[in-house]
Amino acid sequence: MEHTTQQRRVYLSGKMVPESEAKISIFDSAVMLGDSLTESTRTFRHQPFRLDDHIKRLFRSLKVARVDPGLSPVELTRVTLEVLDANRSFMGPDDDCWIVHNISRGLMKPGPSVSQQNSATIMIFTSPMDLRGWARYYTEGCHAVTSLSRAIPAQSLDARIKNRSRLSYTLADTEARLIDPDAQCILLDIHGNVSENKGGNVFAVMDGQLRTPSTDNCLAGISRQTALELAAELQIPVREMPLQPYDLYTADEVFFTSTPYCIMPATKFNGLPVADGQVGSITKQLLTAWSQRVGVDIVAQAQRQLG
Repeated sequence: MEHTTQQRRVYLSGKMVPESEAKISIFDSAVMLGDSLTESTRTFRHQPFRLDDHIKRLFRSLKVARVDPGLSPVELTRVTLEVLDANRSFMGPDDDCWIVHNISRGLMKPGPSVSQQNSATIMIFTSPMDLRGWARYYTEGCHAVTSLSRAIPAQSLDARIKNRSRLSYTLADTEARLIDPDAQCILLDIHGNVSENKGGNVFAVMDGQLRTPSTDNCLAGISRQTALELAAELQIPVREMPLQPYDLYTADEVFFTSTPYCIMPATKFNGLPVADGQVGSITKQLLTAWSQRVGVDIVAQAQRQLG
């Protein structure tokens, strides 16, 4: 085991502890019920990207889930930056990291109630930003495959509540990989409309227009918002609208957006090539603009990790 002075530090409900000592009770609601809210932010050049937006979304999720974290957004931001500072020495000059928040309702008490009866359990940690699994998709594009399972309807659980109950996404991802072990899944909603990826949003380019589902049936992604902002700066028309699988089959370009890889092109959908099967020009423009915004060549950073 590593000596504690050589371990990353984790914030756990008011204490900064070595990673190996960051443990919660088996009776915590996160374990008993999968009952926790989450956010994952990444750094660029060791600086958190859109942390304020992630914190705002986290507090919206906490409110709707009726979880009191016991900290204000300002206090949680301060603690988050302290965790990042405590772990900066683990990043090389060209490295970046995840900053992950998990907040549960806390310890469960016996009885029928699932309301918060104890202090929330707050977990904040960093981990290396490992991009090797996505690196080749920037130039080759990935294979997007629809899962058998459908997205949970908003009437049951609104996708805008970002939570750690990920079984439905995990099953969908597993189903897509039955078709192709390297597949990136696309969930459809109960009406057959495109919803989202297990960890990101879906975009299509059609006739020069960037199209993406509205947040009626998918997460209001921070990376999604960044892509929309960059499109506006590049004067690329944008439309939020229902998309069917037909639209992805016939699109000129398809890509995903998510925190770690920012933009992941898809050059094949359910076994058929997207357009000519090459990464499209608008996808490339958006990736270049994103790199310029954060001061990091996103593609080069991922490909360097391949060695």
